[in-house]
Amino acid sequence: MKKYDVIVIGSGMAGMTIANKCAKKGLKTAVTDSRPYGGTCALRGCDPKKILVGAAEIIDRANKMSGTGISGGVFINWQALMAYKNEFVSKMPQGVEKGYEKAGVEMYHGAASFESESTVRIGKELLEGDKIVIATGARPVILDIPGGDLPIDSTDFLNLEKLPNHITFIGGGYIAMEFAHIAARAGSKVTIFHRGKRPLENFDEDIVTHLVDATRALEIDLHLETEVVGIEEDDDQFKVITKSPNSTETHLTNLVVNAAGRVPELDGVNLEKANIASNKKGIKVNEYLQSESNAAVYAAGDAADSNGLNLTPVAVMEGHAVAANIIRGNSKKPDYFEMPSAVFTLPTLAAVGMTEEQAKVSEIEHQVKSGSTSNWYNAKRINESTYAYKVIWDKDGHILGAHIIGPHAEEMINLFAMAIRAKLKVADIRKMVYSYPSMGSDIGSMV
Repeated sequence: MKKYDVIVIGSGMAGMTIANKCAKKGLKTAVTDSRPYGGTCALRGCDPKKILVGAAEIIDRANKMSGTGISGGVFINWQALMAYKNEFVSKMPQGVEKGYEKAGVEMYHGAASFESESTVRIGKELLEGDKIVIATGARPVILDIPGGDLPIDSTDFLNLEKLPNHITFIGGGYIAMEFAHIAARAGSKVTIFHRGKRPLENFDEDIVTHLVDATRALEIDLHLETEVVGIEEDDDQFKVITKSPNSTETHLTNLVVNAAGRVPELDGVNLEKANIASNKKGIKVNEYLQSESNAAVYAAGDAADSNGLNLTPVAVMEGHAVAANIIRGNSKKPDYFEMPSAVFTLPTLAAVGMTEEQAKVSEIEHQVKSGSTSNWYNAKRINESTYAYKVIWDKDGHILGAHIIGPHAEEMINLFAMAIRAKLKVADIRKMVYSYPSMGSDIGSMV
């Protein structure tokens, strides 16, 4: 049996941060992953997705400017785009391994399962750890319907060799909306089935309404309050059976993508053997991200039931907190004060802080300013018809939340996040001098 000060299960951004920091502080550290090192974001999530989004942005911009000085057709060569994406992604595991080697982290490749409260098995190897970290990330939910095993998942979509004529997405979250916008601009017909009343239910309702309108304007067939209850394979296509309040229908499609959500990837880890309490949100942890039931265990990222959003920067932040608590003892609590997020549809939707609904429920005295800004210069100059905002602040002028849909919303939201972090007041934001013409220069007029 090999003994370590720290064993990290999972090599995504949280696990990578913890393993490298602990090893650099002199702790004997091991890491393992059942997949190539790098994690979801770098290999099968945000990074490869954004490469595809970048291509879709060019199509979107060219289409919107067509007839206003731009002429000539532009299209996506899917195979060439995939090759470019694959070249980028394929380099990541080797780079991660070099980082581990430099830090002195011992590397394993395989799924880990607990044998006791302080030991894990990786293949034929049995490892004992003074501290063990679970940073296994998340996986797609399993569709508990007839034919639920027939759809591909988000990883498969990012590796498609060619796009079919028609794609159906199940779900109305990040993955469905982002991939639908990519596929539509790459030339596929797209249908989305979502069982809720609106997609992206955790985002501000009014801002999401603008996205729904933009999605339908793209001729994406978006069905709300419609649940997929079965899938059948029929030669080279699929039958998707749906149920809505008024009917049950069958739809034909060439490809079905499971985008119904993600859950902590804890299958096969044998948490019960290590007395590790968990629920559907992940490992139950205290304010230091330490297991509530096994003090030798910590969890970070999507595998932890914490107050953090399932976002890469949050996983990194939690990784830093766990590493500090292992190295120095429990002393660092993760800071969730502001967590900006973006949905990389076209146009992009971005948010930070409270929604208007959350502000009302909290009973905080607040003020809201919102509106469509499609007639502002920054929308007009690129012929963008979808551009809107909503900003919420308290009675003292401190920003409680900001919500934007439009070009470069993912960048603009970072300025609002900094305003929340720095506790700037609305008056401070209005008085700032911004570079012009820039998207950021609109912020002063949004408060």
